[in-house]
Amino acid sequence: MKTSDTPSQPPLSAELIGTWELLSREDNNHAGERRIEPSLGSDPIALLYFDAKGHFAAQFMKRQRVADSEPAPLTKVPNNSRARGGYDAYFGNYQVDDGLGTVSTTLVGALSPENVGQVYVRHIAVVGDELTLRLDTAASNGEPIKRTLRWKRVG
Repeated sequence: MKTSDTPSQPPLSAELIGTWELLSREDNNHAGERRIEPSLGSDPIALLYFDAKGHFAAQFMKRQRVADSEPAPLTKVPNNSRARGGYDAYFGNYQVDDGLGTVSTTLVGALSPENVGQVYVRHIAVVGDELTLRLDTAASNGEPIKRTLRWKRVG
């Protein structure tokens, strides 16, 4: 029996476990034009956690947050939670489909009550200590967008 010289790649579900810090968050319409989501701005700060038992938590904050920030309007946006006052936070359970390269998160708790119980699906890839999440959603005006979030492992 011959063995391979290259070690096998760990499954995505194992690679995802850890603490991640946001590097970038970009929204683009179908023409590739960048769109800025106003509630978190063009360059939010964020942390994302995935543990080995299937729990996750995420926190996002507008970098230049001011005390009188208005909450994002209450609209149904596909595959996305709602920030309030330049801040968004939620936690819950997750499952990875290694074959499809997706993570499904079920929100058990959320800053915006209408998000509790929601299930969101993101396409994911981990290369070294960088995580990329991609999803289809919509801008606050309803325009379809593709969101790409890049994260670096910090723990």
